[in-house]
Amino acid sequence: MQTKRLLFTALILLFLSTLLMGQSVKFAISPAKLQPGEKGSITATLSIPDGKHQSHDPTDPAYFYLEASHPSLSFGKTIFPKGYKVVSPTQWDYYKSVKLTLPFTVKKNAPAGKINIDATLAYNLCFDDGMCEPPDEAVGKVALEILAAAGAEQSEETPTAAPEAEETEALAVTETEETAPHDEAEPPEEKEANSLGNIFKYMLFALLGGLILNITPCVLPILPIRVMAIINQAHEDRGKVLLHTLIYSLGVLISFAILAGIFIGLRSAGEQQGWGFQNQNPMFNVILLSIVFAFALSLLGVFVLTAPGMNTASKATSKSGYSGSFFGGIFAFLMAISCTGPFLGAALPFAFKLSSPLLMLFFLLIGLGFALPFILIGIFPSALKLIPKPGEWMNIFKEVMGFVLLYLVYTMLKTTLALTSGAYLLNVLFYLLVLGFALWMYGRFVRAENSTAVQWIFSILALIIIVGGGMMLLPIKAEHLEAEVVMQADASGMIPAPHAPEGWYVFSPEVHEKLMAENKPVFLDIGADWCKNCMTNEKTVLFTDNMMQDFKAAGVTLLRGDFTRSDPVLLKWIQDHDRMGVPFNALYIPGQEPILFPELISHKMVKEALDKIPKGE
Repeated sequence: MQTKRLLFTALILLFLSTLLMGQSVKFAISPAKLQPGEKGSITATLSIPDGKHQSHDPTDPAYFYLEASHPSLSFGKTIFPKGYKVVSPTQWDYYKSVKLTLPFTVKKNAPAGKINIDATLAYNLCFDDGMCEPPDEAVGKVALEILAAAGAEQSEETPTAAPEAEETEALAVTETEETAPHDEAEPPEEKEANSLGNIFKYMLFALLGGLILNITPCVLPILPIRVMAIINQAHEDRGKVLLHTLIYSLGVLISFAILAGIFIGLRSAGEQQGWGFQNQNPMFNVILLSIVFAFALSLLGVFVLTAPGMNTASKATSKSGYSGSFFGGIFAFLMAISCTGPFLGAALPFAFKLSSPLLMLFFLLIGLGFALPFILIGIFPSALKLIPKPGEWMNIFKEVMGFVLLYLVYTMLKTTLALTSGAYLLNVLFYLLVLGFALWMYGRFVRAENSTAVQWIFSILALIIIVGGGMMLLPIKAEHLEAEVVMQADASGMIPAPHAPEGWYVFSPEVHEKLMAENKPVFLDIGADWCKNCMTNEKTVLFTDNMMQDFKAAGVTLLRGDFTRSDPVLLKWIQDHDRMGVPFNALYIPGQEPILFPELISHKMVKEALDKIPKGE
C-alpha cells in the first residue's frame, strides 16, 4: 500500500513538473538602441502548455497585463492581440502562446548609457476543463542602450525604428500567429465542435437525455395523467391514438424550439445563461404554479374546459381533445425544464458551443426523446391492452393525481418564498383563491344545460376575474424582493449554509481557494429550491446522517451554493466545469482533478469518491 502511495505521489509530481516545464515567459525589447525622443516596444511571450489557456477581458485586464518601469522612459498602454477564440466581448482565450506588447518613448532629457528595465507579466492560466490556477507573475529584465542625441531635428514625433501603436498591434498579431499556427492554436472545444463524430455522439445524448427526462422527479408525477388521457382516447376510438400522441409531441417540440431560440438570442447578445435560468424568475414560477393549480382543479372535477354552446355529445367528437393534447405537451415541457438528466448534463456544455442551427437541432432532439414514449404508444396502441378498461378506477385515479398536483403547487410556493418575500407569497395565495373561484364559477355555469348566453357571460366573467386578479395581486414590487440575509461566520471563519444540516458552509471561490491552499478536501453542492433533482439528492443522500458521518470520517469540508436566485459567480463556476445547470456536485481533492458527479447521485457513488482521498489529508 505504501509503495502504491509513493508511486501515485511521484506520478503527480511528474505531471506537475511537466506542466511547469511547458510554461515559460520570454521578454524582449526592440530596438535595443534608441536616442532620446525615439520609440520602442517591450514584448513578453507567454508559452501556454497543452490543456491550458489564458483568458483576457479587454475591458478589465486585472489578471493579465504587461508592465515595466524606468525613470528614463515613458510607457504607453499594453497592446493585446486578438484572442484565438472570442468567447464573448469580455473574454478572449489564447492557446499555445500569446505575445503582449508594451510601447514606450525615450524621454528627451534621458541621459546616454545602458539601462536595465524591469518588466512584469501577470497571468492566470486555466485548464481547459474549467479549473484555474492561482494568478502568477513572471519578472524579467531587458537591456536598452540610450544613445546621445543626434540633434534638434530629431523629435518625439519622428518614428525611427518602432512602428506606431496601430502598427505594433498588427505586428504583434502577425508574430503571435507565426509562433502558434492557427491549426495548432485552435481551441480543443472548437475542434471537438467541428468533429462529426462528437456531434453525432452528443446529438444521441440529447435524444437519450430527453427520454430520461420522463423519469426525473420534475416530470414523473404528471406522466400518469397524460397516459390516462391516452387511455380514454384509445378506448373511445383507437384510430385517434396516434394523432393525439403526435399532437402532444408537436407541443413538446415547439416548446423546446422556443427555448433554443431564447438561448440563441441570449448568446448573440453576449449573455451566458444556464439550464433552468427561467426558474430564477419569480413571475415565471407564479405563472407555472397557477397553471398546475388550475390543472389540479380540473382533475378534481371543479371544471371541464369546453367552449360555450357545446353540448355533451359534441364534446367527445370535437377538436378540443386535440388542443388538450397539444397543451399537454407544453405543460409537460414546463415541468421538465427544471431538471436535467445524466445524458443532458454531459451534452449541454457541448451543445452551447455549436452553431445556431445545430443548437436548434440539439434541442429538437431533446424534445423528440421526451415525446418518444408517447409516440411509441401511438404507433403500437396494442400495448394499451395491458391496461384495464375505463371504469370507476379511472375517476379515483384522476382525483388522486389532482392531489399530487396540489402537492407540486406547495413545492412551487416554497420556491416563490425563496425568490421573494412573505408578503408576496400572501398575494400569490390570495390569487390562487381568486383563480379557484373563477374556475369553479366557469365549471358551474358553462354547462350544456344552461343557455348559450349564460355560458358566454360566465366565461367572460371568469376570464375577467382571472386576468384582473393577476394584474392586481401578482406584479412584483421592490419591497417584494427581499435582500439576502447576511449571516455571521462561526468559529471556523466560514458562514454556515442556511437550510442545510450543521457542518455545511456557504460556498464562494475565495473560501474554496483557501481550503485548497490548506490542503483540505472539499465537497461542493450547488442546488436550487426549484430544482427537484437537487432536492432529491439532498434529502436522500447528501443531508442524511450516514452520509454526513462519511464526510466527517473523510475529513471533508462541505460547501453549498444556492442557485435559486440568479448568481453570476455560481453560474461561471458551473460553466467553468463544463456544466450548464444544477444540480452540481463535485469533490475536490488537493493535487487531483475534481470528481464531478451526475445529476442524480447515490450514497455508494459519493462514498467511492471519498475513498480516493489519500489517508492523512
